[in-house]
Formats: sequence, structure tokens, C-alpha cells
Amino acid sequence: MILQKLSSASTENLVEHVEGDVSQFFEIGVILPTYCEASNIKRLIEEIENLNLKVSILVIDDSSPDGTADIIRELQKKYGNILLYVRPQKLGLGSAITDGFKIFLSLKKSPRYIVTMDADYSHNPKDIPRLISVARNGNDLVIGSRYNTGGRILKWNFFRLTVSKVANKLASFIVRARINDYTSGLRCYSTVLVREIIHDLHSHTYEIQIETIKQAHRRKFSITEIPITFVNRKRGKSKLSINEIRDFVFYMLKTML
Repeated sequence: MILQKLSSASTENLVEHVEGDVSQFFEIGVILPTYCEASNIKRLIEEIENLNLKVSILVIDDSSPDGTADIIRELQKKYGNILLYVRPQKLGLGSAITDGFKIFLSLKKSPRYIVTMDADYSHNPKDIPRLISVARNGNDLVIGSRYNTGGRILKWNFFRLTVSKVANKLASFIVRARINDYTSGLRCYSTVLVREIIHDLHSHTYEIQIETIKQAHRRKFSITEIPITFVNRKRGKSKLSINEIRDFVFYMLKTML
């Protein structure tokens, strides 16, 4: 495959505003989109640091009013592998992940694998080595699946579970990638895949999860799943809003047309 190169001025501008040492090389990049995660982020990052992986942690913070970014800056004094990009306002999960992709791809030495996960402890950091291990076996997109055999969801109410299952059924009907969980946020991407699809990612919110699978499937990249246990936020409140559900529905309708 011919890899697309990043050449936009906007991407270069992103890197200019990243706090931390962008000159280092790490095999793995982890993207943590945050908004008001002051109660979670320190412990989460320390658990990732303790995984004994060569990892760069990139926090994309949407100007959290609770001081999340300041906690990251304190952690940077202890750990040299943490990067921070603060955006001017809450701009959505999809654009946060895309910005994270662009930043990692624009580094002088990009990571080989890029992991995305929630920063609210819904995802277990100990699943990261499992994702990486499967990716190293030649899989370009490894999804931590709640609906694969062995996967589980804990502490979700009936409404949230129903919305998730309906979304996945609809995505499966449209995309047909032969997987079980299209909307899980815990994933590992090969950098080869990300370079290929980056210019075709336009989602602003949760639909980014389906958009990346659709783009990977269209280009015949290898996609696989591993079972995970998803625990509804151990701390804080759910951020899923009616507006985000609406945006997801509009995205799916647009995809069908």
C-alpha cells in the first residue's frame, strides 16, 4: 500500500503546542482524551507506567476546568514519556483521537502501535499488553471487545446497554467487517493503518470508533478482537449525552446513503 504523508500546516501547528519531549522514540503510543478526569488520571497514568512497556502517553485535554492538565504537568516532572496537548474547549472524542493520531504521526520517530482508551477507568490498563501482543502478530487493528466470547460489561443500566447493542447491530449491518464490537474505545492500531486512513477521518464524537473500522475494512487491513471486561466508570458520571447519540445516528444515516 502507498502510505499517505502528513503535510498540512494544521498538523504541524498541533505538534508545536504539545507540552513535553517530542524527540523521543517509543514503540507504543497511548492516546488519552480527557475532560474533567482529575480524579482518575494520575492513577491511570501510573498504572500504564508500571506495565513495563516502551510507551509514550499523549493526553489530549479539552481545557478541563477541574485541573486535569495541571495534574499531567506535575506527572511530567516524574515521567519523561508524557505528552500533553490542551485544546481550547470541549471538541469531542472523535476529533481528540484524530488529533492524537496526527501528533504521533508527525513526530520525527512515530510509534509502531497506537493505543486508544478511555481515561475514566472503564478500560483496564492491564489489557494494553494483550492488545499489543496480538497486534505484533500481524493485526493492524485489535479491538478490546465487550461482545466477543469471553467479553463482559459491568454496571451498565438497561438503557445504556440497549443503545450500545443497537448501535453495534446497525454498524455491523452497514460496515460488515465481521466483528462483534464496533463501538469499543479500547484499541490498538498499527501506525501503517493510521497513516493510510488519517485523511478520511472526520468524526467529532463517538462515531469515530465506527469510522476507523469502516476505513480499515475498506482497505482490507487485518481487524481482530480480544475479549475484555468493561466496567462502567469507577469514578464520576457518564459523559454520553443525547446530543452525542443524535450525532451518532446522523453519522450512521449519512453512511447508509
